[in-house]
Amino acid sequence: MASKTPLFAEHQRLGARIVPFGGWDMPLHYGSQLVEHHAVRRAAGVFDVSHMRPLDLDGDDAESFLRRLLANDIARLSDPGQALYGCLLNDAGGVLDDLIVYRRGPNRYRLVVNAATADQDEAWIRARAAGHAVAIDRRDDLAMLAIQGPTGRELASPILPADLRAAAAGLAPFRSAEDGGWFVARTGYTGEDGYEIMIPSDDAVALWRALLAAGAQPCGLGARDTLRLEAGMNLYGQDMDETTTPLESGLAWTLAWEPANRAFIGRSALEAQRAAPTGRRQVGLLLCGPGVLRPHQVVLNRGEPIGEVTSGGFSPTLERSIALARVTGDAGRNASLAVEIRGRQIPVRCVRPPFVRHGQSRIDLSDS
Repeated sequence: MASKTPLFAEHQRLGARIVPFGGWDMPLHYGSQLVEHHAVRRAAGVFDVSHMRPLDLDGDDAESFLRRLLANDIARLSDPGQALYGCLLNDAGGVLDDLIVYRRGPNRYRLVVNAATADQDEAWIRARAAGHAVAIDRRDDLAMLAIQGPTGRELASPILPADLRAAAAGLAPFRSAEDGGWFVARTGYTGEDGYEIMIPSDDAVALWRALLAAGAQPCGLGARDTLRLEAGMNLYGQDMDETTTPLESGLAWTLAWEPANRAFIGRSALEAQRAAPTGRRQVGLLLCGPGVLRPHQVVLNRGEPIGEVTSGGFSPTLERSIALARVTGDAGRNASLAVEIRGRQIPVRCVRPPFVRHGQSRIDLSDS
């Protein structure tokens, strides 16, 4: 039986189309995915992301343990409230999950992992924490809402508890503040500004209703997917998984190679791959003909297969079809690329993600 967030009845009340996702019953949309997408790009939308799992790690060894566990280096988080994005890797350098980690204080951290991988992530982390002075607290008592869009922070600010309001207003990107059980971070998964707000589950309905009353558009998984694709953000299980490494998934920037003596899990395998690359890499694609780019479609260069689409769809902002793909060989601007769609080879152009950021196109559409 699928799990339900504290807002499930609210989604039903609003007429959401409910679909299974990562073991949860979640809203796909509330009538129009297109309306929800444009609301986030132009104003503000709110997502129920309570299916994500926060894990609090505290204890004398928390920092040293996380420096071993994660490929990015949490030693970069010098002040409470700072956050970074990174990957949880296996010994072969494959991506077990991507996550955000927040520093809450000396040897106090919060990880937020993906719903579909939450159980395996938690088991992996607990197994490797054995023998370390680290307490791991699975925060099933928290709900999580994401208010995203150019007016999102302004809209949400008056709704926050008074003691948290000023601290939240002054947050820089990838910074957080907390008070009285509420945790506000200036992070998101849409390519827009906004907050991700973790709160006691009992407060979720009141916050949700207050954000809607203030003008936020309720948004489901459908808009969340098109927004993150436009922003060039990976989706776990499609754009990377435990059979692919960050070097092959457009995530090399999340690898903290220095200091050289930090022996994070997967480092040896990644160093070997860096010395002898597989040739696989992630690129962005823009469709130059009819059709829609979808996962698993074959990418060709002069008729020869060189890879496949990992994430693809129609971009409401660009009014074009776009994709992320994993390829080998030549996929540069001058390559003769195509994607096979229903037996036809449709031309595509290789571009550098993101496609859209802060509501604006980041790619040249003039020759497509």
